[in-house]
Amino acid sequence: MAIAEAHGIKIEYRFDGDETAPVLVLSHSLGADHSMWAPQAAAFARKFRVLRYDTRGHGSTDVTPGPYAIEMLARDLLGLLDSLEIERAHFCGLSLGGTIGMWLGVHAPGRIERLVVCNTAPKIGTTETWNARIAQVREGGMASIAETQIGRWFTPEFAARAPEAVEGILKLLRKCSPEGYIGCCAALRDADLREEIGKIHNRTLIIGGSRDPVSTAADSQFMAGRIAGAKFAELEASHLSNVEAAERFNEAALRFLTERE
Repeated sequence: MAIAEAHGIKIEYRFDGDETAPVLVLSHSLGADHSMWAPQAAAFARKFRVLRYDTRGHGSTDVTPGPYAIEMLARDLLGLLDSLEIERAHFCGLSLGGTIGMWLGVHAPGRIERLVVCNTAPKIGTTETWNARIAQVREGGMASIAETQIGRWFTPEFAARAPEAVEGILKLLRKCSPEGYIGCCAALRDADLREEIGKIHNRTLIIGGSRDPVSTAADSQFMAGRIAGAKFAELEASHLSNVEAAERFNEAALRFLTERE
């Protein structure tokens, strides 16, 4: 891992793959860090220079006082790209990362080549549910929500057959900074890109989980209907489809990212 100073904070990041290959940014979910993309890193690095990073308030990137905003988080990434002298990159983001990607597609399309948004929505949850979660974390810390969130992130069948994978993600949730987590909860609470995503003209792939209770199939269909020319791949998985359906996720993303126009 390396550290870059960008957008007023220190951001931890790492590269995998050939330095001469096109850059592919991977942006993780709320409560995780760059290591969430371990099931993708090696496969993607065969074709791309993969850039993984920790979002503000997560992993080893700086935790700053909240609340945060999606624009702030997206500009963190733009600052990181500037510091690394990367003019344009492909982007793949899941959940919170997907919302960041949609903001970039609307407001900074020239910095993005192809866009992959996964298990996300232009409006996730309600103000009431986010405020309740923020209050719970403030009172009880990350341990108070970790088990419940894991139950929403994976199907019971996957949890039974891959307990080590689930435990690895659970550890990420437990060690996430409560202040950073709350800051990003506020960013998602306040984000509503439903009227804006029609402005996205980057080539876009939407990946959804057929059993995702967080960002539902209806959310994916809404995005597919608003983003011109968007492709849609539905996987038999819950919210962290990149972990639960890693092989099919990798196939869908790589097919889209490498296909000729």
